[in-house]
Amino acid sequence: MQKLPKIGLPVLALGFILLIMISKSSINIGYGEAGVLFKTFGGGVVTDTPPLGEGFHLIAPWNKVFIYNVKQQEFFEGNMQVLSSNGLEISLDVSVLYQPKYDELGLLHRTKGENYVGIVLIPQIRAVARSVVGRYTPEQLYSTKRDAIQNEIFEETMKNVESQHIQLNAVLVRDVTLPLAIKEAIERKLGQEQESLEYEFRLEKAKQEAERQRIDAEGKAAANRILSASLTDKILKEKGIEATIKLSESPNSKVIVIGSGEGGMPIILGNQ
Repeated sequence: MQKLPKIGLPVLALGFILLIMISKSSINIGYGEAGVLFKTFGGGVVTDTPPLGEGFHLIAPWNKVFIYNVKQQEFFEGNMQVLSSNGLEISLDVSVLYQPKYDELGLLHRTKGENYVGIVLIPQIRAVARSVVGRYTPEQLYSTKRDAIQNEIFEETMKNVESQHIQLNAVLVRDVTLPLAIKEAIERKLGQEQESLEYEFRLEKAKQEAERQRIDAEGKAAANRILSASLTDKILKEKGIEATIKLSESPNSKVIVIGSGEGGMPIILGNQ
């Protein structure tokens, strides 16, 4: 009976050690995550096999697993100060959509680490945004070129980060803020340009209407010339005779004097 406590203590200690080893040997990887295995006695970060996927895994208790979010993520870079082509300070608000390349997660961990956003993406976005915005004037940034700078920032940043095991999905320029005086000057200029375009439109419309009227008048004049040329004395007399015959057949009372009109045409006297 006195030996039981001596036997039970080592068993209890062994069970406790086994429990710790099991807890360190098991890992659960959640939805949208992946794990990079680090072998303490086997070469460090594993890069030649895919990362550990979602679910429950058993590993050697002396190894480690670094868990990464592999879903699409977003970081926002607000109030980023850049210079336009003429040296004026512009403020940009930019959102970046990204995710680590799944099959290259081990290489990302080995070369950049868990803070890869701060090490790679943020510096690249800042550098490329300064380079791209420096090609444009404030007027272009304010009006017509926002989509262009957004596409250029995306394409140039993507080229710089795709070899660093990061997948860039989109760059969105949320806002472009100009100095107030520059913004007001641009708005006045745009308003004046709009008024000028409207005036030119009215002039063009008036010109087209005048041209239409000229063509119409020329057409009528040409028709009158053709008609006048075709109305000979014989034709007029023939038409007069036809009209006289029709009037004589009318039941209304009238007096027709033959050969008394100009050129020998009849004169028709009504009952009034």
